[in-house]
Amino acid sequence: MSRVVVCGSLNMDVVVQSARFPGRGETILGAEVSFLPGGKGLNQAIASARLGMPTAMVGAVGNDAFANGLRGFLADNDVDSTSVTEVDGPATGVALIQVAEGDNSITVASGANMHFDAAMLHHEPQHDEVWVAQFETPLAATQEILGRARAAGARTVLNLAPFTEHPAELLKSVDVAVLNEIELSQATGARLDASSTQESIVAACNVLRDRGARAVIATLGARGAVVVTATGVDAIPAFPTSVVDTTGAGDCFVGALASQLAAGRTPVEAARFASAAASCSVERLGAAPAMPTGQDVAARLVKA
Repeated sequence: MSRVVVCGSLNMDVVVQSARFPGRGETILGAEVSFLPGGKGLNQAIASARLGMPTAMVGAVGNDAFANGLRGFLADNDVDSTSVTEVDGPATGVALIQVAEGDNSITVASGANMHFDAAMLHHEPQHDEVWVAQFETPLAATQEILGRARAAGARTVLNLAPFTEHPAELLKSVDVAVLNEIELSQATGARLDASSTQESIVAACNVLRDRGARAVIATLGARGAVVVTATGVDAIPAFPTSVVDTTGAGDCFVGALASQLAAGRTPVEAARFASAAASCSVERLGAAPAMPTGQDVAARLVKA
């Protein structure tokens, strides 16, 4: 049976909620704090698993209490963590997330994530799997793993976030590249923002396709998403939602997308499902804990 394998970061998210963001040098009292599992890799793995797709996580943690908590959370969500490796010295990754006014700002201490290595894989990619990676772990490991997955006939998904300069040949190992308009601008040099036309977004996506990516999906927040493939351009509308916390919405999209690709859906079909999943995730606090179930997404699709 097909499955999703996510290679990437695991963090403990320290989420601080306040009525507004503090100004520079200002202290605000009365905020609330939560400790929630996160990291782009872990978030994407949880998103896939909660949608019923067999999912494995590959990454690195430190020798500390946060690592134990993250492993336990993966197990509770039926994610195979056999290839989550404990490294001596660095602490488990931590993200400090400030949430206010329906938005967030994030500072990450990568810790053990930057010690992730392709040698930590406990099995080779299989042709019926979907392998997912991001840019929160060392680039060399990401490039090697995606190359091995592609050579084995597995489908590959690369979330170019947070954007990192990378070798041009990396995209030749990518079946589906996913990024938002800011990352798309950084990746291509195009001047893009929330008001950019679909035409300009598609043109930038085609730059990445020319570099080797077989399909490119630009996620545009409240504007939905655009899927660019060899057969054309498809605009995916956003689903109505009541925003509580946008943290992890992009990761939910990627994990849900991967789950549907593993189920045999086309990139366009998978992106529509992923857009519905992401709209569910922003209605709850946190990243990984907010990932929806298949029932949640089905209900959202019915209402559309």
